[in-house]
This record gives sequence, structure tokens and C-alpha cells, in this order.
Amino acid sequence: FLFFFCICGAMWFLSSLALVAVVFFFGLFLLYQVLRDREGEYRLEQYNFVDPRSNEICPFGNIYDEPSKYISVVIPAYNEQDRISVMLDETIEYLKERERLDDTFTWELVIVDDGSRDKTVEVVQKYVAKHGTDLIRVNKLKKNVGKGGAVRRGTIVARGEYILMADADGATRFSDFGKLESSMHNIKQNGHGVIVGSRAQYHDVESESERRPWYRNISHIVFALLVDTLCVKGVKDTQCGFKLFSRNSAREIFLSMHIERWAFDVECLYISQRKNFPIDEVIVEWAEIDGSHLSVISASVQMFKDIFRVPLLYRLGYWKFNSSV
Repeated sequence: FLFFFCICGAMWFLSSLALVAVVFFFGLFLLYQVLRDREGEYRLEQYNFVDPRSNEICPFGNIYDEPSKYISVVIPAYNEQDRISVMLDETIEYLKERERLDDTFTWELVIVDDGSRDKTVEVVQKYVAKHGTDLIRVNKLKKNVGKGGAVRRGTIVARGEYILMADADGATRFSDFGKLESSMHNIKQNGHGVIVGSRAQYHDVESESERRPWYRNISHIVFALLVDTLCVKGVKDTQCGFKLFSRNSAREIFLSMHIERWAFDVECLYISQRKNFPIDEVIVEWAEIDGSHLSVISASVQMFKDIFRVPLLYRLGYWKFNSSV
């Protein structure tokens, strides 16, 4: 009996040791996956735009310049030839009406073509030819860098005192910019402020237009729980593509950011909270638009990975904040 007891004890010990070893090496594997892609510090680049009326190539300014517009709308676009016209028509109509009512209201659109393989640039350049490069400019990237990278490359060339990020599919009603604008004026402190557009369904507000596939809702619930636990506290909808930044906040945030794909919103808001920028969340009208280029599975895997990377790499000092003024 004693021999049998010893054998069982030894087997239990070896099994426990093996389990500990598996957990340990699995943890090392996960840590390696999190740490292996440490994007380097972003370096400010020079970009140009083309005036379709004269075919002249003109240089963009950058985020360190003094603002010369009240609002810049940065629109990342990838293969959006079939959807972007509706969004541009709605946006331009709203902005021109605001300009008509208030001659101090000045604006521009910065469309960032993220290496599109369709005719997105040709579609947008027709708007540039009609309205002029003082109002609409295209930053055409040579290769696809991801939505976050496109937003960054639009933000750093924007001329606005305020910079609005808006999706090319027009999912958010553009007139809701007014809500974000009012909130910005209420919370802005020392030149800083970040306003997050937030879809109604994440605030227990019913909206017929926001009905989404069940799998997208489940993934969002899990993602939002992890984000709130690990990265960004108190923001119910980090992923809505409708956010307003003061110029000072945009400069510090987008020159600090490392993530350039779908989880860039999380890093953006993580930086904002770590820097103690005033943040508010405003409910906007949003609708599911057909034609999304998002691959749910691959994007979800990368996003879940990134929400672990963001706090870890900043806490370990691999990533640092840009505090340039």
C-alpha cells in the first residue's frame, strides 16, 4: 500500500510539474507574440498632394504649423470607390451650410488613400477639381499602412484648430459633428480635448439603424470588457470611427502612436488617458453600411493581441509618449 501511495504521489508531482511547465512555456510564447512586433517611434514624414486643375504637385504642411482652418476632417479610405461619394456629398453639404451661416467657420477635407487598388483617388479628385485644393486634398499613400496609419498621416498634415476623424463609408450621420463640437468647447482645457463619438447601442439606447450581425455584437462585448480592464477605463465604445481632437491633443497622440491597424483607437485613447487629456463620450447616430473590408476573424485576433501590447509595452518603457509642443 505504501509503495502504491508513493507511486501515486510521484505521478501527481510529475503531472503537476508538467502542467506548470506547459503553463510557463505557453506564457512565454504569449509574451513573445505580444513583444515581437514592437513598432518603432514614428518619424514625421513629408507628403504632397496633386492639384487636378493644374496637375501641380504641392507640399502639405504639418501638425506643428499654426492652424489656418477651424476644422479638418480626416477621412481614411481603402478601396472606397463605391461608398465614398455619398459620405462626401453629405459632409460637404453640411460644412458649406455652416460656412454660409458663419463666415468664421472654415474647413477642409483630408482624404487619405491607403494604397487603394480601385478608383478611389479618381473619384475623390473629381471633388477636388470642383471645390479646389484649399477645401479638399488627397494624401495618396504608396502602400497600405492600415486604418490607424492612414488616420495618422491625415492628421499630421491637417490645418485645422480641431481635427475630426470620420469613416469613408458615412456610417455616422455627419451633422452629429455639432454634438462633438459643443462637448469639445465644454471640456477643453489648456488646449487639450478628445471627444469620442459613441454608437447608441452601447448605451442602452435603441436604434433601428444600428442593428448588427450577432457575432459582431458578441465580439464587441468581449473586446470592450478587455479594453476596459486593461487599457481604457470608462469609454463604452472605443471603436466608433468618429472622434474629435484639439490640435494640441492630436499632435501629441498621433506622434506617439505605434499601432496602425484596427486597434489604433485603443492606443489613441490610452495615450489620452495617460496624459490626462479631457475626454468625453457623445452618442451619435450610426448605421451599418454594406461593403466593409474588415475581416472579422483576422482583425479580431490582431485587436485582442494589441490590447495586451498597448499597456504592457508602455509600462515596460519600450514605447514612449511624444510630449512635443
